[in-house]
Amino acid sequence: ALQEGIESFGFSSEGKHRMESQENPQNPASGDNNNAAEGEKKLSKKELNKLKKKEAKATAKAANQKEQSKANEGPEPGSENFGRLPLNQSQERTGKKFWKINELTRELEGKTVLVRTRLEKSRLTGNLCFVTLRRNYSSIQGVISKGATTPKSMLNFIGGINKESLVDITASVVLTKEPVKECTQSDIELQIQQFFVVRESMPVKLQMEDLTRPKNVLKAQKQEIAKLAAEIQALEEKKKGVSEADQKGITDQIEQLRKDVDAATKFVKIGRSVRLDNRVLDLRTPANQAIFRIQSGVGQLFREFLISQDFVEIHTPKLMGVASEGGASVFKLGYFQTNAFLAQSPQLHKQMAITSDFERVFEIGPVFRAELSITHRHLTEFVGLDLEMAFDEHYHEVLDVFDKLFVFIFDKLNERYAEEIKAVQKQFPFEPLKYHNPSLRLTYPDAIQLLRADGLEIGDFDDMDTPTEKRLGRLVKEKYDTDFYMLDKFPAAIRPFYTMADPTNPKYANAYDFMLRGEEILSGAQRVHDPEMLVARAKERGVTEASIQDYVDAFRYGALPHAGGGIGLERVVMFFLGLDNIRSTSFFPRDPKRLTP
Repeated sequence: ALQEGIESFGFSSEGKHRMESQENPQNPASGDNNNAAEGEKKLSKKELNKLKKKEAKATAKAANQKEQSKANEGPEPGSENFGRLPLNQSQERTGKKFWKINELTRELEGKTVLVRTRLEKSRLTGNLCFVTLRRNYSSIQGVISKGATTPKSMLNFIGGINKESLVDITASVVLTKEPVKECTQSDIELQIQQFFVVRESMPVKLQMEDLTRPKNVLKAQKQEIAKLAAEIQALEEKKKGVSEADQKGITDQIEQLRKDVDAATKFVKIGRSVRLDNRVLDLRTPANQAIFRIQSGVGQLFREFLISQDFVEIHTPKLMGVASEGGASVFKLGYFQTNAFLAQSPQLHKQMAITSDFERVFEIGPVFRAELSITHRHLTEFVGLDLEMAFDEHYHEVLDVFDKLFVFIFDKLNERYAEEIKAVQKQFPFEPLKYHNPSLRLTYPDAIQLLRADGLEIGDFDDMDTPTEKRLGRLVKEKYDTDFYMLDKFPAAIRPFYTMADPTNPKYANAYDFMLRGEEILSGAQRVHDPEMLVARAKERGVTEASIQDYVDAFRYGALPHAGGGIGLERVVMFFLGLDNIRSTSFFPRDPKRLTP
């Protein structure tokens, strides 16, 4: 372009040479400009600027022509098979069939399917790209190779999408030569034909491989590091008692052990607090997806069984004018010009339903306890599975119903939720629950004898703390080979005032707890249904009649003998699955230190 510009001004190539010499006087090719022939016209500054502008225009024009030529060739083959979809605002409804990952089986070999899924991870290697796709607790491997309709740019696009993004994939189902062990659909994979991003995730704070790492792997790592740390500590002590000359050898050993610790620290352990702070991500793990489907199943089975036994589902208020169970463990809040309390249980209204001749009632609802208990099994808000039932002759009629209820729930969970149980076991290995049909029943004196035989000093009427409950559970398992049992005839002094006393020994009560893997999941009793007896029992415990007047009056019109109990949903799921903390079975747990998210 510069050459053309020079010639357009009437200069020869020699004139161009002279111009270059003026612009770059150090150019050895320019020669001695002082000897230039007279009569040769030199370019002015203005003319040089003009030439530069013309050169820039020519360069831009050439680039534009190149781009235009490329555009005329059309889009890259296969570019229509990947990209980002517009925001779904319900623009249309095509009726396309979207397959779930758990629906994909080897029987679909050769079939083309459309799957909406999360991109768990991707790996780009040469002309291949592997992806792990996940939906709920199911996963499958996808693969795409460079081809006529799947260009390299498509592979690069997939490899650049953030983990946890939602994608639509069109692919054919093929059988794998070797099982893909990390995926639930291990004997098939998807050969990807189209890949579209539905909604892209921001870069994730927590990696799914860390959130899903099996508990036993982390436990083994912890044990190995602890062993090495103990060896280091022993050498540090040994080092203190030897001469400086001998210390070098010990120091070398310590340094090597520290390197071994670094090598053994392969995996990140994400603490419970961090998980709960990022609960939306944590709930996506296959184990959590399964846990809360199982929890949903417990509620459904509870309802299914009781309805089959002529129970009526009721819904009682959670705002109370007085504390429903007394004591300090109640949440108090402003209620217009007065105060109200969050219900500690539906106890009062369940019993009022019985006196209203509903006879058999149940409820699934929230329960609030203002207990400053930061333990593995306590929450300030949990889901209560409550029932109350009138009986004809003996409160053991109610125990019979409870017995059949729990056996039904355990049987059906194992039957209907086998895949979910397997997903939980993969991350949190546990022994399957052992239980009998009918369930084992022990009395409180029986339990005391077992504990004493094991060397524990305990009084006939002493309450059991959590360690004692666990110890009893271990003893029962050893003797009776069951993780589930009923404990009947509790000491009257450690049960509420409205509990009916045993007719043969008033130091005991017609009260019971149900134990699962050594810890309580249900507490219940026959209730006092005589108003005068109720008032007398209340006074013995320092409860004034005025404070329970509505409760007492409910029995003055004649009440059927009745019994019931309250079950903690989160505890049932926790112990059934052998988990170690109730926060694992609470969707968004609430305890004395947590009110978010």
